[in-house]
Amino acid sequence: MLKIGLTGGIASGKSLVASRLQELGALLIDADLIARQVVEPGTPGLARVVEAFGPGVLDRDGRLDRPKLGSIVFHDPSQREVLNSIIHPLVRETAAALVAGASAGDIVVQDIPLLVETGQGSNFHLVLVVDAPEDVRVERMVKMRGMTPEDARSRIASQATRPERNAAADVLLDNVGSPEELLARVDALWEQRLLPFAENLGRGVRAARHAGPVLAASNSEWAAQANRLAARVTAAAPDDIVAVDHIGSTSVPGLAAKDVIDLQVAVTDLESADRIAPLLAEVGFPAVPGITGDTPMPNEPNPEQWQKRFHANADPGRAVNLHVRAVGSRGWHYALLFRDWLRAEPQAHAAYEAHKRELTAQHAGGEGTAAYAEAKEPWFTEVAWPLMDEWANRTDWRPPSYMSSAEGKRGQ
Repeated sequence: MLKIGLTGGIASGKSLVASRLQELGALLIDADLIARQVVEPGTPGLARVVEAFGPGVLDRDGRLDRPKLGSIVFHDPSQREVLNSIIHPLVRETAAALVAGASAGDIVVQDIPLLVETGQGSNFHLVLVVDAPEDVRVERMVKMRGMTPEDARSRIASQATRPERNAAADVLLDNVGSPEELLARVDALWEQRLLPFAENLGRGVRAARHAGPVLAASNSEWAAQANRLAARVTAAAPDDIVAVDHIGSTSVPGLAAKDVIDLQVAVTDLESADRIAPLLAEVGFPAVPGITGDTPMPNEPNPEQWQKRFHANADPGRAVNLHVRAVGSRGWHYALLFRDWLRAEPQAHAAYEAHKRELTAQHAGGEGTAAYAEAKEPWFTEVAWPLMDEWANRTDWRPPSYMSSAEGKRGQ
């Protein structure tokens, strides 16, 4: 199933998005609704809340007096933490049971107001964030909920900041216009991204990509996107994955590149790579058959040192390549060295970009990215490798120091 995390600050319009996704066919799991259910009269949750805050938080019918409890926790972070420690585990347990009952092929949307605050982003194939500026949200809360501006700002301050929440977004839904404009964005997202993503996930195939190489200007968001994706990949198989590193052209600030995030997934050996392949497919990165290694460099001709497993993203909205390599292999070493060399050497950076632009122009027609990639190989072996090797010796470059972690996993 495709698992979507939906969040947004109070009065952002998240509930409208949730309702629309449900109308379109998503299975909606509403954390707010569950949070109310787990403190109904007679539940263990309500008993624990009364134990923590006293009987004064109950109304005359023995039900939770939410405004009274809210007046306590929204002005006192320590009290809010106490409440969260009671409610959040109960909500997660109930939500997990609902997800487990979903059918294969379902698009499951979990509406979680505190998704960012509780660090759940890596549990989903995508995180959708509904966003609106604070002044817009305060105005809505005053007009639609009868709150004072002070109380509205206090509620906003009790949640993650707008930059924190937006940084977790794979999809940011701007909601400063009309409800109709927001719903149109949701409809387009459903048709153009969520439905194809779910279909690709069910079939175990990568998303279709542009037919030919297209270079994009360097994007400052690539690094943040890579970090989110790396967390998602690591969460899929934490006992087998040693590290996930952002490599390739999008990892080099200022370098024009195809809009593809390349991640190197470091494992102890290729047996581990094969073992985690189904787990990577479950989180949206199916294996791509037929790609089992890289081109050996001249001074390291042993093809066993260049073996890997290759996966790609099923999400049509974000192209991602996963290169699963054994820690210590030459392919693993080369990918990190190439990235760091381009980051450190402006002349290398400029030469590689010029070469890519030349090849992009040559292969812009129907030959596609495969011909483009093949055409780059002579430059890697004949031009880049000697210069990289010289730079590494001159600067005493070393790969990341997670070898001890790899040894520990190998011994498990």
